[in-house]
Amino acid sequence: MATLTQVAVKTRKVIKYSIYLVIFLIIARFAWGIGKGIYRSVFPKPPPPPTLAFGKLPEITFPENKDLPTLEYQVDTVEGGLPTLDSQGMVYFMPRFSANLLSLEVAQERAAKLGFNAGSEAVSSSLYRFQKENTAASLEMNIITGIFSISYDLGRDPSPLATIPPAPEVAASQVRSFLSSANLLPEDLEGPSTPEFLKVESGNLVSVLSLSEANLIRVNLFRKNYNNLPAVTINPQRANVWFLVSGDRSRGRQIIGGEFHYFPVDEEQWATYPLKTSEQALAALKASEGYIASLGQNTDGKVTIRRIYLAYFDPPAQAQFYQPVFVFVGDKGFVGYVPAISPEYYGE
Repeated sequence: MATLTQVAVKTRKVIKYSIYLVIFLIIARFAWGIGKGIYRSVFPKPPPPPTLAFGKLPEITFPENKDLPTLEYQVDTVEGGLPTLDSQGMVYFMPRFSANLLSLEVAQERAAKLGFNAGSEAVSSSLYRFQKENTAASLEMNIITGIFSISYDLGRDPSPLATIPPAPEVAASQVRSFLSSANLLPEDLEGPSTPEFLKVESGNLVSVLSLSEANLIRVNLFRKNYNNLPAVTINPQRANVWFLVSGDRSRGRQIIGGEFHYFPVDEEQWATYPLKTSEQALAALKASEGYIASLGQNTDGKVTIRRIYLAYFDPPAQAQFYQPVFVFVGDKGFVGYVPAISPEYYGE
């Protein structure tokens, strides 16, 4: 029979080796996790194949670039060359609008909620004009798409220019409240609300550096990020939804200009497509297969590219799909776009 001393010795050995085993398993698991992480960083798991659910896509419609010099590009980025970006991206469906018997009635209701007369004047079969009582403001709305513009005759009534406009955050809040009053503030219109300080000179709006110099402030409402990609527009500095805010406190003279070109994105209907590489996108830009959104001060045609990234192009007119683009940002205010989807997935 084993003595108590022998039992105690064996028990201590069991406990000791059990502790060693637990420590070994912990270290092994930790090492496995590190090793797996290093392996995945060197050999990342390939993404699932693109769904291509929408079939061939229509090409993005850009305005025609005119009067551009012959452009020569040099790439000098922080990465030291062209970045490696996503190999595939998501494309979203954008529902189309259609006319119905209540289109004019709905437009009149929206105009009234925005402070304009419910009565209307037909400019065309789809465009109607509304006036605001006791002010020089007017609103023109497309009764099918719902897009609208606001203008103000400052020659007839310059009083909105007499007061310094509110701070940018206050002006943005006023614009959002204005749109919300007519249920026209979509949930995805929550991107940056970048301000522009403006002054009226000789009947034109010119940019100034500070609020104290300004007569008006322009509030740009950009679309939110989709898949961590920002939205870009035809004019890189201006959103498709923007409004001019004055310092006048009366509601009829507070928002005196603006454009509401908003087309919804269906976040539930999407598909994935292969994307160009940065090298392919740069080649397309050099071949004039993109759009120069801003030439900036590069009138000599020599452009140095400093940054390349992916974004979604927010179209100024009705489109079928919300698609990604490559954005090329260069010195002296240069900005260029190239469609990001591989060219073989565009239709005829």
